[in-house]
Amino acid sequence: MRKVGAAVAAVASAGGLVFAATPATAAAYPTSTFRIEVGASYYIGKVTWYNRSVGVDGAFKASGCRRIYADAWAGTTYLDTQNSSTWCDRSGQASLPLDADVVGGATRARVWMTTGNPAEGLQHFYCYRGVSECDGPYPGKPPNS
Repeated sequence: MRKVGAAVAAVASAGGLVFAATPATAAAYPTSTFRIEVGASYYIGKVTWYNRSVGVDGAFKASGCRRIYADAWAGTTYLDTQNSSTWCDRSGQASLPLDADVVGGATRARVWMTTGNPAEGLQHFYCYRGVSECDGPYPGKPPNS
């Protein structure tokens, strides 16, 4: 009888090992990278495509006075815009979180840099969720921004 009990305990113990699964890890969100460089100024980073938001994060260096902007779109529907304050002769991390609270989230984002004057666009990129890439750089700021 003791042998049967030991065998049952061994099987139960082994069974516990079989059913102890590794915790599931969340799939990484898609990202797209951009590199805006104007003279000694730059904003180099990535766009992260979340379900209902977009994260635009990167290293920002302003030589003279510069601002950075980003906006989000779902197809042709405008969703949100964020911008930094004017930075003058400084550098650091800069994040521009965008709301994309629509089914499927944002499909594209635009990222651009201006002088201290928001009307004076220097360079911009178009970023796309479906292909996880950014297209650019293009001179000036994006049309209709």
